[in-house]
Amino acid sequence: MGAVLSKRRKRKTGVGEVKVVESCMVTPPVARSVNMVNLVREETPRRGLWLSPLDLMLINRGHTPTVYFYRSDSGATVEHFFDVDRMKVAMAKALVAFYPLAGRLGVGVHGRAEIDCAGQGALFVVARSGLTVDDFRSFRPSPELRRLFVRRVQHDSPSIICAVQVTFLKCGGVALGTAMHHVAADAISAFHFFQTWSAFSMNPSAAQKPPVVHDRTLLRARSPPFVHPDALSVFCPKLNLSDPSGPIVSETFDISKDQVASLKRACAGDSGRVSTFCALSAHVWRCVCVARRLPPDATTRLTFPASVRRSLRPPLPAGYFGNGIIWLGAAGKMRDVTSSENLSSVTGRITGAVRRMDDELVRSAIDYFELTLVETDGQPAPAGCMPETELRVISWLGMPVYDVDFGWGKPLAMVRAESERAGFVYLMDGGQGGGGVRVHMCTEAEILSDFQRLLYAKL
Repeated sequence: MGAVLSKRRKRKTGVGEVKVVESCMVTPPVARSVNMVNLVREETPRRGLWLSPLDLMLINRGHTPTVYFYRSDSGATVEHFFDVDRMKVAMAKALVAFYPLAGRLGVGVHGRAEIDCAGQGALFVVARSGLTVDDFRSFRPSPELRRLFVRRVQHDSPSIICAVQVTFLKCGGVALGTAMHHVAADAISAFHFFQTWSAFSMNPSAAQKPPVVHDRTLLRARSPPFVHPDALSVFCPKLNLSDPSGPIVSETFDISKDQVASLKRACAGDSGRVSTFCALSAHVWRCVCVARRLPPDATTRLTFPASVRRSLRPPLPAGYFGNGIIWLGAAGKMRDVTSSENLSSVTGRITGAVRRMDDELVRSAIDYFELTLVETDGQPAPAGCMPETELRVISWLGMPVYDVDFGWGKPLAMVRAESERAGFVYLMDGGQGGGGVRVHMCTEAEILSDFQRLLYAKL
């Protein structure tokens, strides 16, 4: 399964201590050949994996940090709850189909970044802590949460694609921290892997559904590349950043199922129906704009990632593994967005951007990123915040977050470990089938109180 890299290193923090007791590489399994002498890696290609423009536009985003919290309510001992050997075997099996996650970020012969797929392995860390699940019951993103439970792979090798840390807590629960490089996968693909890994842990004979597709040339640029003149009116390729004007805080807000339903009715207007994403994004956008007290004639913009998978013709295969998102946007004058009578109109702006997603827009976005690859050097994204006139909403609504069950129960909660940029909002399902929504907000500390008051005022 891989040699142990280090043992018994302590990671001290202000609220507790995490002791790393094991660190190793989990590799795809090795199968013997017919003559029982030569060893080969089972079904795992050894090659450089070409990356699409939609992958390369995210190369400087680094690793996405998440933490799953699990309670041990069954009375099982720590040794049997989250059996490490069982999890390693299951991960090794999953890495056969998801072999890029066992690779390393590298550079091809033409100087273009690629994933070197040679079965080097995913980093697997085991740790113990005197903390409990209840110490994090707010499930709020924070630098502390990331330092405790998510492995900083830069300390081992910055080219590692996937790393996990299983931390056994004093209460008997477990914190599972994950770090997956964004160049390898978007949220849909990442959750596909975590679902598969956990399914193999629960049932080693589980079938792989859907089959994984690694043909990233499906998102190759046209020849010659062409960006439609209308594309940039809704497609927002650049992340605008500015220096923070003051302290930044992260907070989590829970919206109940009934509150979501009430908000959707208020946002629907004459259209009759509206998605949870569009309704919540419109409401949060308006609340932020009011809280920031910007001039009424200022132009404000909301941007958000949208999946291209079903917009292409033909659509991408269901099991496509990689990045399949582009950034869309909706804009308006501050007075129009903040008007209390205008919520359905604000929702309509977002819905309109979503509806403009078609094959030509997606192809134009791919071509745009191909033409601007020279601007992407793979260095970490610069520090900074969204300008006060902008908001970025990332939705994990409908993602199979709570399906990551390794055989010891579904997670109590899953959270992005850290959100450090003001102006970023994450929307997630609130619990195990409860129908609510959890809003993770990173914003300027000075507007947090007003934002919270406005968020719940009319729900």
